[in-house]
Amino acid sequence: MTPPTLTNSDIRSRLGLRKVVNVSGTMTFLGASIIGPEAIAAMAEIAPEWIEMDDLQRRASATISRLTGGEAGFVTACCAAGISMAVAGTITGDDLLAVERLPDDTGGRPNEVILQLGHSVNYGAPIDQSVRLAGGKVVLAGTVSSTMPFNIANAITDRTAAVLHVVTHHSAQYGMLSLPEVVAICKPRGIPVIVDAASEYDLRVFLAQGADLVVYSGHKFLSGPTSGLVAGRKDLVRAAYIQNHGIGRGMKVGKESIAGVMAALDAWERRDHTGIRAREQSALDLWMSTLAGMPGLQARIVPDPTANPLDRVEVRVLPESGFTATGFARALAAAEPPVIVRNHEAELGHFFLDPCNLHPGEAEVVAEALISLMAAPRPDYAMDTPRRSAAGWLAWPD
Repeated sequence: MTPPTLTNSDIRSRLGLRKVVNVSGTMTFLGASIIGPEAIAAMAEIAPEWIEMDDLQRRASATISRLTGGEAGFVTACCAAGISMAVAGTITGDDLLAVERLPDDTGGRPNEVILQLGHSVNYGAPIDQSVRLAGGKVVLAGTVSSTMPFNIANAITDRTAAVLHVVTHHSAQYGMLSLPEVVAICKPRGIPVIVDAASEYDLRVFLAQGADLVVYSGHKFLSGPTSGLVAGRKDLVRAAYIQNHGIGRGMKVGKESIAGVMAALDAWERRDHTGIRAREQSALDLWMSTLAGMPGLQARIVPDPTANPLDRVEVRVLPESGFTATGFARALAAAEPPVIVRNHEAELGHFFLDPCNLHPGEAEVVAEALISLMAAPRPDYAMDTPRRSAAGWLAWPD
């Protein structure tokens, strides 16, 4: 099938950018999400207007509360910002002088944040940095493969400000304490539990399980503009929100993003989630039939590791294909148009095809790319193995 054609008015062409087909997922490095029409309309409508930002955030709080079940909420620049502001709030409370003195001076207040070692992830930046930016000190509990209740319980001291619980495919997927187990330890001791749920679909489950604050992405699955949502206990949400007068100033969000997120949340309630799942399943079925019988490739459908309601195709790449998983992913990215796969586990010999960000016709583009690649001569990098390198970062903007 011929790939969808884009006119000369396409903004990527005007900016000299590649016309990427995203089967990696809701990834920040690819722009995080496709913003929905409701959010785009709301952003355009409010853009030329003057408004009082605190009042707009009050309206956002009501919307966030309705969708999450929290007592209050607000919008910030992104989830990393939300984590920093939430942590800062647990340190300062509503003391405005303490807010101004962060991050280097906590005034002797408790500032330790307990984090299971298997949750100490890098999502483009190390998560402990979001804590340190707030004046917090990370205390790691357990090992990379096991955290026991006594690890958390004995890490709690009079210096503990909060526990940060991370829900992500980047974290260790076994041996960690679940959120209800963490809450059971912390609640009797009066220790707030903050959940990083940046890439999670369910907006209510974590507060329902006893979390005090939850940080969500306002884009990713919600299809809003780049932003973060903080929801939960009113006193802690307020303490986090007033960090806009301190460390949160550099994390501020514009009126356009707040209005866009509110519209995206409203649209979420009306969204045809069943229809979306059906379209994603159609793409999965197409890819599975395309990959069936291809020498050296084994495909299977796997569920999302953090129980989001979506599946992906895992493509295991064997030597008889003439590729490694890394080489295959690189060749797809070099195709026209580029097909960017989910390759964070390529060293294990597989990558994933994620159907949740496709424009109409792009599932077929991916299928054609797979067929063409297997029929073509192998590139000289076909047997590449993963290489960890920051050379591209250090060369930017060249």
